Amino acid sequence: MFRPGGDPVRPLSLSQETSIDAEPSEKDRAIRHLRMLILAGEHYRQVLAEAIGLGTTECQALSYLEVHGSSGQSDLARDLGLTSSALTSLVDRLERQGVAERVQHPRDRRRTTIRVTERGTALVVQSHEWLDATLDRIDPAHLELVSDSLAIIASDLATRTSGSDPGETPQAPPDRRIA
Repeated sequence: MFRPGGDPVRPLSLSQETSIDAEPSEKDRAIRHLRMLILAGEHYRQVLAEAIGLGTTECQALSYLEVHGSSGQSDLARDLGLTSSALTSLVDRLERQGVAERVQHPRDRRRTTIRVTERGTALVVQSHEWLDATLDRIDPAHLELVSDSLAIIASDLATRTSGSDPGETPQAPPDRRIA
């Protein structure tokens, strides 16, 4: 339960080995903070999209292309969880906004690649200002650890949610209802 303003009324531990009255474990605290980061990231994308005049899906695609580089349409559709027709509409909107463009694949004339334009890169640079300001709050001595930890978390979550790890079948998280 939360008070107005988001302050917790009582810390809640979801570990099976702890009771509801116990202090949360460090792992439980980390999970809570990771959820807070994900929610803040989703809100950041919404606010950013509005500030730069794009929809949230367009903003997500632009971020994806900036992080991963140019992409084929089928790869982009798969990684964004879109159908082929939905991706075609998305790329049409990105082109109309002038933030991305279709270009002929360098080795296969039958395929096209989607890449960020100069205007798209300028918008991404603008969005980096907020992220840069946030990271300025981290002690420079800890920045490498933070960066490495974020990379591990991002990679692991991407793998777990993609279903591409042959050694692990994605499953729903265990049911942890609280009576």
